[in-house]
Amino acid sequence: MGKSTTASMFAAAGIPVFDSDAIVHDLYAKGGAAVKPVSEAFPEILDNGSISRSSLSRSLTDNPAGFEKLNRIVHPLVAEERSRFLDAAHADGAELVVFDIPLLFETGGHDLVDGVLVVTAPAAIQRERVLGRTGMTEEKFASILARQVPDAEKRARADFIIDTSEGLESARKAVDDLILHLKAQTNHDTK
Repeated sequence: MGKSTTASMFAAAGIPVFDSDAIVHDLYAKGGAAVKPVSEAFPEILDNGSISRSSLSRSLTDNPAGFEKLNRIVHPLVAEERSRFLDAAHADGAELVVFDIPLLFETGGHDLVDGVLVVTAPAAIQRERVLGRTGMTEEKFASILARQVPDAEKRARADFIIDTSEGLESARKAVDDLILHLKAQTNHDTK
């Protein structure tokens, strides 16, 4: 859909962005807080002191029930990092923050935020983008879609929508417009 690219546009505009995927990468790296509990739950995915994301992906593709076990381990660790991020952003005087969270509705994360922005693109563009990623297969893509709330439902539940199908400049303008709107709203609410 262009979620990470759109999040980077907020960061480039000076808005602190909490990147859940990057946090998970850190948690899975050697010495990361998730290595021990995840490797105990999925011993076959430990590789030289870190979690092999490709092995974990294969394991979960073969046994989708493992997602629940993984989420019980990883979500609390991500929540701790999110809390630290918010504390730091607040201490720095940030007016706005962005949480780049995959599976926001699926995990109940929408209840933790003041507003939800859904980044969207037509199904054909999404498919092309995802299948262009290294290591992505039709089977993995189908597995990802099966775990997600359908795009139409996400858009219906969103407070804001950015359609990335018109290219980077259109998305960047939408991000800039949204930032202006939110800052104006924040300033109005504090008066």
